[in-house]
This record gives sequence, structure tokens and C-alpha cells, in this order.
Amino acid sequence: MDISVVIPAHNEEDNIPVLYSELTEALSVYKDYEIIIVNDGSSDNTFGVCKEINGRDERFKIIQFRKNYGQSAALAAGFDYASGDVIVSMDGDLQNDPMDIPRLVAKLEEGFDAVSGWRYNRKDKPFKKISSRFGRLLRKIVLKDQIHDSGCTLKAYRKNVIKETELLGEMHRYIAEILTLNGHKITELKVNHRPRTAGKTKYSMGKLPRGFLDLLIIAFQMRYATRPVHLFGGIGLLSIVIGLLIGIYLIIVKYGYGQDIGNRPMLLLSVLLLIVGLQFIILGIMADLLIKIYYRDGKKDYKINEIVE
Repeated sequence: MDISVVIPAHNEEDNIPVLYSELTEALSVYKDYEIIIVNDGSSDNTFGVCKEINGRDERFKIIQFRKNYGQSAALAAGFDYASGDVIVSMDGDLQNDPMDIPRLVAKLEEGFDAVSGWRYNRKDKPFKKISSRFGRLLRKIVLKDQIHDSGCTLKAYRKNVIKETELLGEMHRYIAEILTLNGHKITELKVNHRPRTAGKTKYSMGKLPRGFLDLLIIAFQMRYATRPVHLFGGIGLLSIVIGLLIGIYLIIVKYGYGQDIGNRPMLLLSVLLLIVGLQFIILGIMADLLIKIYYRDGKKDYKINEIVE
């Protein structure tokens, strides 16, 4: 298989037929390809439309989720199932242009592990563009990120690169950062972006705080993913050192100057810092053990109801 195109879809019944037509034209340059629609718990007729296309074209495959698990889980399922040497992800709302796929693949063949699309001239509403720019600024500050449009779903990956990448929660918007964290060579390419003409956007205000929390998780992963004891233990040791210094000062005050320290708030602060520091060290050790257990688990973040080939 040359190319696998993975498309998460949630309530996109009007867009899927048009997208299929555009994809068959864009992918005609490849000898062998497959299109994988991950129907993420749609409440409309998306699954019925997809089954009708599947009846005409066996290269059009469907992964049917039991319920709506979110875009990260949908992408993860598609990546797990895909068999192409190159795996391309894109949205199902027609805002990504399938004709950009050959350009992404050509860029990938220059020696990169992944190519991220950059919606240079976005056709979204002002609020969505402003929030994306704010997110870009945060990524640049926290992660030192050089990717302009990490949230663009249109990306091309080498198979072995994306299949070893775990997507949990809502980490789909940080795939480029996760790949960079794993030592892969990433670049970006300006791609066409089109206005939505059918269906409703899945973007909402509620995603902003979740995106910020995911950003903190990525920052933690980049520095302490496999050694959380270094973070929590470091905080604990700092707390213990400050507590000990306060304690030594109080001992000097009591025995050197004969002053009573029993009613001093600094005594309580010293004891508190020592106890909190010890708790942070214990927390770091436990987190370290849990991380190692987690990486041996291999559980999936989704449940498949049906696969139609």
C-alpha cells in the first residue's frame, strides 16, 4: 500500500461524497491507496453515506465507533488500522484540500519523518483564528515550538513514525510536538484552506482550557515524561532544604541567644516545609513507578463497533 488517508468524521454526511470524489482525483497518481473514514459516533447519516461509497469502492474503508470518542481517538484508530507506507491525516469537513496530499508526500520524501500542513490563509471565523494565534504564542513560549500551525489536521507521516505515537485525551493538536519530543524530523508546508460549506464546526470555547492543560502535559512530557521523580523530587528537596535552613536558624536563636521559639510561626513553617518536601519526594517516586507501568500497558483509548472493508 502506497498511501493511507485517515479521516475522522463526526456528522459530515453532506461533505463525505464530495470529499471522496476529490480524494479519488488527488490520489489517482498513486498505484495503490486506501481511504479510511473513522465515523466518530455521528448522529446523522454519515455511516450510511460511507457504506454506500464502500459498496462501490473497496479502497474506501470505514471504522465505526460505538460512540463519540473525540478526534484524537479517531485518528489513533485510523493510524492503527492503516497499512500504507505513508499515512496522511485530514479533516472530513472539506476545509482541507485533497490536492495538497501529493505535495505533502513529495516533501516527506525529501528526508523528513512527518510534514505538517500550514493553513497560511485560513478561512475560519475571527474568534477561531485569534484563539489559534494565542495558542501558537503559548506553544512558542512554553515549548519553544517552531511549527506555525500545529492544529492543522492535514499532515503526512511515515508509517513507522506515526504508528509508534500514542494519542490520548485530546493530544491530536500536538502531534507535531510529540513527534519532535520523540526525536523525529518534522517540517511544515503551506497548504490551501477552504471555508466550511456544510455541516457545523466542532470547535467551541470549552476546548480552550482543555487545550491549555494539554499544553502543560506536553511541556511535562518533554522534560519529565520518563523521570517525573526529577520534577516532584526536585520540588521536595527544595522544600526540605528551606525547612532545614529555617530550623537551623531557629536553633541558633534558641541556644545561641536564649530566645523562646515555641510560639514563632517560623517553627511551624519549618515543620510544614519538611513534611511537604517529603510528600513531594514520595509523590515523585510513585509517579515514576506509575509511568513505567503505563508504558508497559498498551491499552487503547477507543472501542470499535464495526470495521467495513
